[in-house]
Amino acid sequence: MANDTSSIMSEKVKVEQTTIDHYVEEDRASSIVNEFGHGNGGFLTAYFNVVCVVAGTGTLGLPKAFAEGGWLGILILILAYAMAVYSGIVLIRCLYYKPGHRLHDFKAMGVAAFGWPGYVVSSVLHLLNLFGCPALYLVLASNNMTVLCAGTAAALNYKLWAIIWGVILLVPSLIMKTLKEVTAIAAIGAVCTMMAVFIVLIQAPMYHNAHPEIVVERDGVIWTGFPMALSTIAFSFGGNNTYPHVEHALKKPHQWKWAVIAGLSTCTALYFLTAVPGYWSFGRETQSPIYNSLPDGAGKMISMIVMTIHVIFAIPIYTTSFSLEFEKFVRCDEERIGRFGAWLGRAAIRTATMVILVILAAFIPFFDDFMGLIGALANCGLVFLLPPLCYLKLTGVRNKPYYELAFCALTLLLGVVGCVFGTIDSIRALIKDFQT
Repeated sequence: MANDTSSIMSEKVKVEQTTIDHYVEEDRASSIVNEFGHGNGGFLTAYFNVVCVVAGTGTLGLPKAFAEGGWLGILILILAYAMAVYSGIVLIRCLYYKPGHRLHDFKAMGVAAFGWPGYVVSSVLHLLNLFGCPALYLVLASNNMTVLCAGTAAALNYKLWAIIWGVILLVPSLIMKTLKEVTAIAAIGAVCTMMAVFIVLIQAPMYHNAHPEIVVERDGVIWTGFPMALSTIAFSFGGNNTYPHVEHALKKPHQWKWAVIAGLSTCTALYFLTAVPGYWSFGRETQSPIYNSLPDGAGKMISMIVMTIHVIFAIPIYTTSFSLEFEKFVRCDEERIGRFGAWLGRAAIRTATMVILVILAAFIPFFDDFMGLIGALANCGLVFLLPPLCYLKLTGVRNKPYYELAFCALTLLLGVVGCVFGTIDSIRALIKDFQT
């Protein structure tokens, strides 16, 4: 009789545990309907968001990263890809570390793991990325328009183009309330990046083969350029602080793992298709962005146009992500201040955000070194440091296999090297830029 009772109780516990597990999964799947989206996004929406945010200016800077670090950049790129995928997956796991609850965003993860110190660090990194990346995109777009319009009636100086782009981008920022609307333009940006990649893939080797008299110097390893190369590659995998909002818009959150793997795999493939032929064709003389190394003509012009389109479409994803968080922080919602009041609040916040971006872009016009600084300061921390540290703190260390802990240790080591030494090199380069 006792055995029967024990068996019944055991079965009851199993049924209850199964019910709890199912409840947690359902809660995770249904908890995505809030101010960051209505849960109608599909796998392709998340995939294109990842590609559009990640595979932007990083694609243009990687050949120069190889020129700074040599062919060792191939190994660094492969490692960075694996680490970025792992980071993107564990970042979302951290949001669901407590059954039945979902952390709101990147900063909430830092608070849950390390309290106020975690909030401060994650907020600083988050803001550096959210302002640095779109400001860098404005630098690229303004430089491109200055070159493309030179000698025409539309010829304007660099700072005027930065202001014009800021005004133009403010319009969709005011119209689009959440990331649900912004994701509609993500696919266009991804296609633009692919077009630029294939132009470089074809034209760079053609130019090299057509000019055998030009001596191209390449290096296996340049250890002194390793930190700068690492910071540029880290920048190439940035954007993961927008992942919580992209995942939140998914109708089926369990698809996130496959969306981030597919998106980052596509980005890495594009990186190799640009970096390897670009560095092979131009060697130590490779410029950033890479299309500056191409000969004048239709190919170079098309590359500049499509990459301008890409970065312009990527900026609203960053600005909307920041604005949504700040609007929640100051309680700028319809329930509290009414529909019109909420719109005015959003307009003020998003206008101020764009003004700050334009000021940053106008006064730091040095694309390659600015990218290295953002990659070192913000992206090394956001991609290689904070997600693994929070994951280990929130879910435990002893329950992880040794190979996962070893991979985390390697990720943290590269993150520290890129953050510290990459920042030093980038600051020195920017000082030199301003002096000359």
